[in-house]
Amino acid sequence: MQAASGAPFTGWPLVSTKPLWWGFVPYIVISLIHVAILALGAADAVQPSKLLLMPALALALLWGVFGSTYRTGFVSLLAAVLLSWLGDGVGSFFPSAPTLPLMLAFFGLAHLCYMGAFWHHFIRRPLSHWALVYVIWWIVLLLVIAPQAGGLAVAVAVYGVVLGGTAALASRCHRLILIGGVFFLASDSILAFRLFAADLMPGWTSPLVMVTYTLGQGLIIAGALLTLHSRVSPRGHADKVVP
Repeated sequence: MQAASGAPFTGWPLVSTKPLWWGFVPYIVISLIHVAILALGAADAVQPSKLLLMPALALALLWGVFGSTYRTGFVSLLAAVLLSWLGDGVGSFFPSAPTLPLMLAFFGLAHLCYMGAFWHHFIRRPLSHWALVYVIWWIVLLLVIAPQAGGLAVAVAVYGVVLGGTAALASRCHRLILIGGVFFLASDSILAFRLFAADLMPGWTSPLVMVTYTLGQGLIIAGALLTLHSRVSPRGHADKVVP
């Protein structure tokens, strides 16, 4: 099927008359509050505020696709956000289960959803040679963390492959997705060192985990929405994005 101008019809575009950033306001506010709570050491408020993060990001995603039939990759993105929420809330949702293995499982599945979305819907360029740095990152992670991880060494290695794969595929997508993938990788790397090499990590790295985590997740979703907004419309031109 083709548009009247002769350009191929690729699906109805997202509604571009509403600023995308409106949908991110709750997520930004909750992220700032949560990081502040961590920095201030208000332990009782950490988990409740943490559990609000991914629902707020899901709201931003829903805002970005509301009123549109062009929702390419939406299900995979939403699944990644919801699985991340389960990973964030393992201790609250499954108090009798082993926390770390279950957290790795939920976040591993979230990364697989992101990888699937990137691969099928958001790739814009070939893989760059610099993406090989993620292989080096994985090797260093194993050399430092695996000896400390004990029975979880294999799980950490597999999770590292998935995390590095997400960042590598993100490098082929919109620039915001690329940067988001780097921040997500940084967040999990800092967390891994805090879990298995705590003596190397100062106290301020606790809020840093969440700063990089919230930035990574938010930028990935923002980049995905901007990519969808830039799809060719039935009139044969790319919609302008209101940032």
